[in-house]
Amino acid sequence: MSETPPAPTPRRARVRAPELTGKGGWLNTGGKQYTLADLRGRIVVLDFWTFCCINCLHVLDELRELEEKHRDTVVVIGVHSPKFVHEAEHQAVVDAVERYGVEHPVLDDPELATWKQYAVRAWPTLVVIDPEGYVVAQHAGEGHAHAIERLVEELETEHEAKGTLRRGDGPYVPPEPEPSTLRFPGKALLLPSGNLLVSDTTRHQLVELEADGETVVRRVGQGTRGLTDGPADQARFQEPQGLALLPDGTVVVADTVNHTLRRFDPETGLTTTLAGTGHQWMQGEATSGPGREVKLSSPWDVAWWNGKVWIAMAGVHQLWAYDPAEDTVSVTAGTTNEGLVDGPGSEAWFAQPSGLAATSERLWLADSETSALRWVDLDGDVHTAVGTGLFDFGHRDGAAGQALFQHPLGVTALPDGSVAVSDTYNHALRRYDPATGEVTTLATDLREPSDAVLVGDDIVVVESARHRLTRLRLPEDAVRVEAVAHRTRRAATEVAPGRLRLDVIFQAPAGQKLDTRYGPSTRLLVSSTPPELLLDGEGADTDLSRTLELNPEVRDGVLHVSAMAASCDDDPANEYPACHVHQQDWGVPVRLTEAGADRLPLVLAGMDA
Repeated sequence: MSETPPAPTPRRARVRAPELTGKGGWLNTGGKQYTLADLRGRIVVLDFWTFCCINCLHVLDELRELEEKHRDTVVVIGVHSPKFVHEAEHQAVVDAVERYGVEHPVLDDPELATWKQYAVRAWPTLVVIDPEGYVVAQHAGEGHAHAIERLVEELETEHEAKGTLRRGDGPYVPPEPEPSTLRFPGKALLLPSGNLLVSDTTRHQLVELEADGETVVRRVGQGTRGLTDGPADQARFQEPQGLALLPDGTVVVADTVNHTLRRFDPETGLTTTLAGTGHQWMQGEATSGPGREVKLSSPWDVAWWNGKVWIAMAGVHQLWAYDPAEDTVSVTAGTTNEGLVDGPGSEAWFAQPSGLAATSERLWLADSETSALRWVDLDGDVHTAVGTGLFDFGHRDGAAGQALFQHPLGVTALPDGSVAVSDTYNHALRRYDPATGEVTTLATDLREPSDAVLVGDDIVVVESARHRLTRLRLPEDAVRVEAVAHRTRRAATEVAPGRLRLDVIFQAPAGQKLDTRYGPSTRLLVSSTPPELLLDGEGADTDLSRTLELNPEVRDGVLHVSAMAASCDDDPANEYPACHVHQQDWGVPVRLTEAGADRLPLVLAGMDA
C-alpha cells in the first residue's frame, strides 16, 4: 500500500509585473534607463513614495537595513509619484533624493503612469517582484519591513534552488557630491552671541555661522548618521531639523530621524539627549512619561512656549511637549488622525505639523500636508487661520478664507503681531496679518524655503534647496514702530473724498514682456482699514488701474494695495523663456481733505522670481 504523498506547498498568486515607465526618467543609475528585464534574477521591491509624505520618509528609513543586509539579491526601486504640483518638477525630485539620502535607483513618474499600472491607491505602497518578474506581495502604509524581509528570505531560498536567483552588485550609482557650506539646511536660530545656528540636515550636523550667514564658526557633529552624545567632534545626529533657544541659553534640537530631542550647549559644545529612545513611536505605545523612556515620531520643529518645549510631532500628526522641570513628555494636541479639525486639543486633527513659532498668547504652526497656518491658544484650543484641508493648495493672496499655501514648513512671528510663512512648495515667503485677516506675498524665488529667523529689521530665510541663508528686508509695517522711539511714522497722503483713481505703474524690464500665454498677467488687490473707508473698489481684479470710492465720513485710514505682474524674456527664438514675477504690497496711510489729490500713482518695482 503506497503512502499518501505530502500536500504541496501553496503557491503564491503570481501576476506578471507591469513595466516601469516614468516621463521623468531614472535617478541614481549613472544615467542608465532600466526595464524589468534588466532586473530579472533579482528580488525587486518597488517603493511608491512622494517626498512630502512623512510616512514615505519613514519607509525610506525602514528599508535601509533591508537594502544593506540583502544588497546582493534585492534591488529597491523608488517610484516617485507626486501629490503636490511642486513634486512633479524633476529638479525637485532630484533634490529630494539627495536631501533624504536615498541610496537606490528612483524612477521619476510625474504623470503617475507606473502608479496606475500597479493600481496603487495610497502613499506609501511597497510591491515585491520575484526574480522571474511576477508580483508576489503588495503592502500599503509603513511598518512592513520585517514582513518583507521574511518574504525576501523565502524568495532567496526558493529561487536559489531553482537557479533563477542572480546575485551581484545592483544598479545604484551614487551621484557626485557637490561642495557647499550647507546642504539642504532645515531650520535656523539666532543665538545670543548674534551668530546663527543652522540645522544642516542632509549632512547630519549643526553649523554655527557668523552674523553674515556665510562664515562658518564651527560644525557640530561627525557628519554621519547616528545617535551619539558628546563634544562637537563626536556627537552624531540624523537629519536634524527644528531648533529652539531655552531660557538657560542652551538649544533644543529636533533630531528628526533619530526620533529624539537633543540639547546642544553653545558654551561647552556638548550635545546630550533630552527625550526619545532612538526608536519610532507606534500606535498603542506610551504617550507620556520620563523623557528618555517614551518614544517619539519624527519631531520636525520645537518652540519654547508657556514653560515647556512644544514639539511638532510630524510623524503622528500631533503636538507634544517636553517639560524640563519634570523631565517628562506628553501629548498636548491631536488624535493621530490626519486632517484639519479645530477645537479642544484632545479633539483636533493635524497633518504633519512642521513649523512652530511662539508669541505670548499663541503658538503658531505650519501644518504642511493641509497647506495650513494654524494656532493654539493659552487654553489649548486649536484654530485655523488659513487652509481648508488635505487637497486644497495653491498660491493665492487675499482674505484668509480664500488664500492658499502649498506645503509650508516654517512660520515666524513678526514684531507687529503678524506671521511670516515659509511657503515651501510655492518658493515664497508669505505673510498673514491677524489684524486684517489678509495674506500677502513678501518674496518669491526662494527655492524651497523651510524656515526664517528675525535679525533686527531683516528676516533671514533658510533657502533649503539653494543650500543657503538669504537676508531680506522686512516691510516697514511689519516692524513694531511703537517699541522704537526714534522711528517716525509715515506721513499720510492727502486725497479727496469720493472718487480716487488708483494707478499701479509697471513696465516690464528691458528684454522682457508681459506674460499673457495663460491669460492676464497682472493682478491688483485692494482693501482698507477701517473697511468703511472704501465704499467701492475693494477686492481683486486683473487691471492695474481702478477707480475707488472713498467714504467722506471716514477722515483717516490705510489703503492696502497688493499688485503682481508676470513677465517673460522677449526672445521668439527661445522655446522656454525664463519668466519672472514682480510683486509689491503697500500700506498707504491716507487723510481725506477737500484739497486732496484725486489720483494715487504707485510704482511696481520689478523683483525677479
